[in-house]
Amino acid sequence: MRFKGVLFVLLAAIGWGISGGISSILLSEGWDPYLIAFYRGAIGFALILFCLFFNPTGHTWLDRKVLVGSFIAGLGVAGNFTFYFISIAETNVAIAATLMYCAPVFVFVISIAIGIERSTLGKWFALLLIIAGIVLLTQSYQLDASKFSIIGLSAGLAAGVSYAIFIFGFKYASQSGSATPILLIAFGILIGILWFMVDAQNLQSVWSASSLHLFILLGVIGGGLSFILYFSGLKNTKPLNASIIAMIEPIIATIFSVVIFKEELTIVQLTGILLILLTATYLNINSGSQQK
Repeated sequence: MRFKGVLFVLLAAIGWGISGGISSILLSEGWDPYLIAFYRGAIGFALILFCLFFNPTGHTWLDRKVLVGSFIAGLGVAGNFTFYFISIAETNVAIAATLMYCAPVFVFVISIAIGIERSTLGKWFALLLIIAGIVLLTQSYQLDASKFSIIGLSAGLAAGVSYAIFIFGFKYASQSGSATPILLIAFGILIGILWFMVDAQNLQSVWSASSLHLFILLGVIGGGLSFILYFSGLKNTKPLNASIIAMIEPIIATIFSVVIFKEELTIVQLTGILLILLTATYLNINSGSQQK
C-alpha cells in the first residue's frame, strides 16, 4: 500500500510539473495569472463533478473531519495558487519557485509540532540539500537586486506555507471521507476566492481564444487528475514524504521547458536535479524502513 501511495503522489507531481509548463505558455501569451489559476480550479472541479456523476453513492459529506479538512485544503490551494503568482509578479519565476518549494520544511516543522515526525539532524540536513537542489535547478542564485521585494519574498514563503496547509487539510479529511466530496468542497472554495480576482470579460474571452485547449488541458491535468492522484496517494503516505516526493514537480517543469521552449539544461541545473532526486529517494527509503 505504501508503494502505491508513493506512486500516486509521484504521478500527481509529474502532472503538476506539466501543468507548470502549460501555465508558462499561457503566461507568455499574456493571459492574466489569476485567470489561469481560476480555470485550472474550475475545470478541475468540473472533472471531479463528472466523476461523481458515475459514482454518486457511498460518499461522506457532512462528517466534521471531511468539512473542516476540505475547507482548510481549499484555503491552502487558493493561497498556494494566489501567493505564487503574486511572488512571480513581484520578483521572478526562479525566486518564487525556490521559496514555494521550501514547503517540505514547513511540513516538517508542523509534523514535529503535532508529533508525527521526530526532529533529527539527518532529516534537517536532507531538507537543506533539497532546497540547495531547488536553488541550483531554478538558478535563483543569479540574483538581480531590482527583483528583490518584501512583498514578493513574503508571498513566495506564503505560497510554501499554503502548500503545507493543503497537504494537512487533505490528510485530515481523508481519515473520514473519499476523494470526490473532499476535492469538490476544496475546489469550490478555491473557485469562490479566485472569482473575485478575475475580470468577468476575461473569463468569457477564454472560450473564443485559440488557447482554449491549453486551459482545458491545464484544468484536466493540473487541476483534476493530479489532485485526485495526490489525494489517493496521501491517504497511504506521511505528509513529509508526500511533500518531498512532490519535489519532482520543478524537475518536470524544467524538462518541459527544455523540450517545448528549447531551453538549455546546464550542468548546474543537472546537479540540482541529481541532488533533489538522490536526497528525496534517501528520505523516503529511510522513512519506509523506520515504519517497518
